Amino acid sequence: MNLIIQNLCKTYDNGVQALQNVSLEIPRGMFGLLGPNGAGKSTLMRTIATLQDADSGTILLNNFDLQTNKETIRKLLGYLPQQFGVYPRMSAEVLLNHLAVLKGITHKVERKEIVRALLYKTNLYDVRKQQLSDFSGGMKQRFGIAQALLNNPKLLIVDEPTAGLDPLERNRFYNLLSELAENTIVILSTHIVDDIKELCTNMAIINQGKVILTGEPLQLIEQLNGKIYQKSIARTELETYKSQYHVINDKLFLGKPIIHIVSDVPPNDGFIPINAGLEEVYFSQIN
Repeated sequence: MNLIIQNLCKTYDNGVQALQNVSLEIPRGMFGLLGPNGAGKSTLMRTIATLQDADSGTILLNNFDLQTNKETIRKLLGYLPQQFGVYPRMSAEVLLNHLAVLKGITHKVERKEIVRALLYKTNLYDVRKQQLSDFSGGMKQRFGIAQALLNNPKLLIVDEPTAGLDPLERNRFYNLLSELAENTIVILSTHIVDDIKELCTNMAIINQGKVILTGEPLQLIEQLNGKIYQKSIARTELETYKSQYHVINDKLFLGKPIIHIVSDVPPNDGFIPINAGLEEVYFSQIN
């Protein structure tokens, strides 16, 4: 099972080119799609989820063309969008049962067992009678995964799933996605670098509607090792350094600006070498 995206293009009515000749091959496992807000990630996710059509290009899932086999594809995929709404006064158990009916699971005994199993899998069984309005953000996200798994999908799409979650809930979510990825294609769309670093064996960086880098995170990091340098500077010097070096990141440490640069040769001027990480890979591509 793999997902093949070829030359996908999408331009909205306002003229924004959300996708520009996007091509990706995504195997089983966890695949990270990393990019800033507005890069085209959600447009790509909605297109793969058959919620909107591309202007041109093809998407094949196990040799099924999404454009001509939407109903078949929908039986094979699960989708957790960036904004997942729930009925706040319903319990997790009742709403999940209702959604199972909508997904065509009509046999009562089978449906009850599936709902029960998913509530256990997402660690929600003990709060299954609780109203969803009382759920934390992380619990709602886990419920979102439960509904996405009702049809035992071969492709699971999760769009910005950990935004707003505290570290404990994020770790729980990581563990759940990692377990699912053993037998499923899981596409994780995010702008949070740590999400990709912790979870994904393959990834792509997208910016301004274009795929600008693909590969395995560890290999991409290795390609930058020995090329990243940092220096503490005065605030007034930032623009000067940006004009002289490829500055990929600037941040404050103890109130003082620190810049990271990419250089093929050791720079002078007081820079010190540092180990590359996925954050440096990301910023080297979008800055």
